Amino acid sequence: MASYMRLRQICLVAPQLEPVISDIARIMGLAVCYRDGNVAKYGLENALLPVDTILLEVVAPFKDGTTAGRFIEKTGGRGGYMAIFCCDDPDACGRNANALGVRTANVIDHAPYHGVQLHPRDCRAAFIEFNHTDGSDDVLGPYPPAGPDWQKFIRTDVTRALTAVEMQSPDPQGLAEHWGKIIGIAPNPQAELELPNATFRFVKGGSEIMSALEFRVADVAQVLHTAKAKGLAVAGNEFLLGGVTFRVS
Repeated sequence: MASYMRLRQICLVAPQLEPVISDIARIMGLAVCYRDGNVAKYGLENALLPVDTILLEVVAPFKDGTTAGRFIEKTGGRGGYMAIFCCDDPDACGRNANALGVRTANVIDHAPYHGVQLHPRDCRAAFIEFNHTDGSDDVLGPYPPAGPDWQKFIRTDVTRALTAVEMQSPDPQGLAEHWGKIIGIAPNPQAELELPNATFRFVKGGSEIMSALEFRVADVAQVLHTAKAKGLAVAGNEFLLGGVTFRVS
């Protein structure tokens, strides 16, 4: 399998970009680095915000019949859309997934970027994508989906890192093992997949979704105060935004 595997990007889906993007930026102290015109051919608009070296993207359909629109309808707007990993050989990862019965849904070849997207029904819970950009083995190197100078938009005074992704399933151990085989990382006894820069945690729940994102922040109380001021329902150290629970510590 791949010699390295890192979480590169999380993609959320919303009926409209606003106010989701501006709420994320304001509450989490993040800045939009790019809006990618290339996604218009899929009937989508998007915006990306760097969380240190992981990109957080929100996409929204602007016409009927999009995959993202069907995802919203199927899930009732609950759950993250894509988990995107960078590795040295996306095609090899795709072939491994195919051998497990996971179909390739889309191949994106925009040199120097090459991505292999897997079918969400086969992945279960969310899309998985593997990608590689020539010359980007440095985590602060080029990453075309985030624009030409995404590094300049990193803000760490409020949000320090995206540390974990929570996946929910009636069978969390089974989903952890399934994703582990696709990604090439065996789950630990706590049903977690530990990547170098983030952890995927699998928990019991009524449906299979990407249910929460966990962030390390400078001041938990301040983030929760800002979320309340934006009109979001805060419970404990978490709030719902963009279809997922934002959990801060």
